[in-house]
Amino acid sequence: MKISILLPYKENFSPNYPGAVSIFLNSVIRKSKFKNNITVFGNTDFKEKYKNIRYININISNKILRLGSQTSKYINEFIKLESKNKSEIIEIHNRPTYIDLLPDYIINKVLYFHNDPLSMSGSKLSTERLNLLNKCTRIIFNSEWSKRRFLTGLDQIYVKSQKLLVIQQSTQKLKINLKKKKKIITFVGKLNRAKGYDIFGKAIINILDKFSNWKAIVIGDEEREKLFFKHKNLKILGFQKHSKIINVFKRTSIAVVCSRWEEPFGRTSLEASSCGCAVIITNRGCLPETITNGVIIDDLSVKEVENKIKHLITYENFRKNIQKLSLKNFYLTNHRSSKLIDDYRVQILNNEKKKIKNIKQLKILHITNFNERHNGRLFYNTGRRINNGFIRLGHSVLEFSDRDIVSYYRSLNDFNGSKKLNKKLVEVIGNYLPDLIVLGHADLIDFKTLKFIKKNYPNIKMCQWFLDRMDAEWAKNLVRFTDKMQLVDANFCTSDPKNLKINSKKDIYFMPNPVDSSFETLDNSKKNSFPNDVFFAMSHGVHRGILKKGKFDRREVFIDKLKKEIPNIKFDLYGMKDSQPIWADDYLNAISKSKIGLNLSQGKTIKYYSSDRFAQLIGNGLLVMIDEKTKFSNFLNSREVVYYKSIKDLAKKINFYTINNKKRKIIAERGRKKYFKYFNSTVISDFIINKTFGSNKKFYWEKFI
Repeated sequence: MKISILLPYKENFSPNYPGAVSIFLNSVIRKSKFKNNITVFGNTDFKEKYKNIRYININISNKILRLGSQTSKYINEFIKLESKNKSEIIEIHNRPTYIDLLPDYIINKVLYFHNDPLSMSGSKLSTERLNLLNKCTRIIFNSEWSKRRFLTGLDQIYVKSQKLLVIQQSTQKLKINLKKKKKIITFVGKLNRAKGYDIFGKAIINILDKFSNWKAIVIGDEEREKLFFKHKNLKILGFQKHSKIINVFKRTSIAVVCSRWEEPFGRTSLEASSCGCAVIITNRGCLPETITNGVIIDDLSVKEVENKIKHLITYENFRKNIQKLSLKNFYLTNHRSSKLIDDYRVQILNNEKKKIKNIKQLKILHITNFNERHNGRLFYNTGRRINNGFIRLGHSVLEFSDRDIVSYYRSLNDFNGSKKLNKKLVEVIGNYLPDLIVLGHADLIDFKTLKFIKKNYPNIKMCQWFLDRMDAEWAKNLVRFTDKMQLVDANFCTSDPKNLKINSKKDIYFMPNPVDSSFETLDNSKKNSFPNDVFFAMSHGVHRGILKKGKFDRREVFIDKLKKEIPNIKFDLYGMKDSQPIWADDYLNAISKSKIGLNLSQGKTIKYYSSDRFAQLIGNGLLVMIDEKTKFSNFLNSREVVYYKSIKDLAKKINFYTINNKKRKIIAERGRKKYFKYFNSTVISDFIINKTFGSNKKFYWEKFI
């Protein structure tokens, strides 16, 4: 992995007069496991650079240029250098405008905000921030406050976007001997009104007059604004190296950070806290995020600052307890920030192959048609079988019934309800934050919606399952299946993937139709006598629920020919002639009355394809008969299922097993037991999860594919 870091123009990546960005990067790069693969690009006049970090200085002409031209030239020179380096990730610090200047072929652009996004060129407007969300792989904020500022005016759907990460600035956790603390009060920062130096100066003079055994140290400078304070116990040291500041904090008892402005991050309070100081801060910007224990000023004034300092001086035990807790609870370490940075880098580069260590406790959003609007008629469907499997595996599962939602939310402004459906889905994801999204025939979910989810929630894995046949006669089904393939991590279908002839790098797996112990509750293999011999059912439209006039199904011809071959056999037929299809408990009641279940699918027989009818028949203990061209014999042998070659062969075998109850029962029992062992809903659901997350776990039927 190669990583390029681009600093703001004129940012000093040097121990001499460094900015907050350089201090942060110097600290976290040294802790990174990728430190040997990182190159920092910048522009500085200081010759001394941070040691042991690869740095390239971008030298540009000294001609007087407009700022825009200067920026463009800086970026263009970086692109030239980058084209030789060809990094997998480019990290831009504190310059949103740089993102649009980078070419589109650079895919993984990461933007860091070290200041208020609403105060920076390129992110002031909501349209500009939406553009950044679209173009950046990650956007990193140095505080929760900065992230909230970025989201100002944006739709709530972005609030939990996994593109937006908070990685606070950090520092080294030091071993401090609190007994060596001196009676010192320290102020570090720009000596201006924005930092509250005018208020501190007046307050500290009063404090030093009242407590003559205390001293104050001020570190910082300000060329544009001059504020002068003098006292015999006040030392103003001016600008100091970072190491000198840390040494002062080690001796300091009280540190004051009384900013007026909304601090995007307070490095002074952070470092003071890490050194065991009792820190006084104002409740501005992200300052409260920089400390775990301290004193917060809500109403900034000279009197209030003076009172807070006075309280810490007067109540020594209180002050020492804050110092102790500051050290004990400090967590914003360089090691922590560096690990968080490395984690997102790994996620970016390995997202396609990402594996979750613990796939035993996932949050799963299952999007399919759960048929609520049909009042239980279609309850026994494959979507619910798979859903039951997820739950039995111990996962948290949220059902999202797309067809029901569009049915409920149709309006004049949203005729088919799809706008509401897609908006609702994004809102649900923002609240639930699933680890896995499972799509089952979810055609109503817009491609743009899935693309949005993929971009803004890159940690979420996606997969789809598809039950319908996809050969030439049903070409539209193949389009439905392939439409989502570039966005999902794995695909599952109930026919041989090789027959689909899909040119895709995405994984496609054969998925057997599952049985479920709560659905397939019968066991006809245990019974001897039945009112009927052969059961067969079909329908012209599952959601219609009744026969459609003028609709013809070639299976009717097959059944008519079969009946002529064996006129003595009693058939129980549904969904053809004048016999309406049956559903739910009526279906179970019907199959309970037959010995043999005929599995006959629409169209030409293709390898491994069958509707979920097969699982229903074999799972309820009927003796299943199926065309040998399905190649189901690869999974279930002739001692478990009966295979036929032709109508005459089928007729012969129906005659035989109708009479021979004992043999019929043995085969049906074997088939039922084996199917429940290897193809139950828990196994199939486990298969879906494991393959989606790239697990090498093998399942029974895979060795035959």
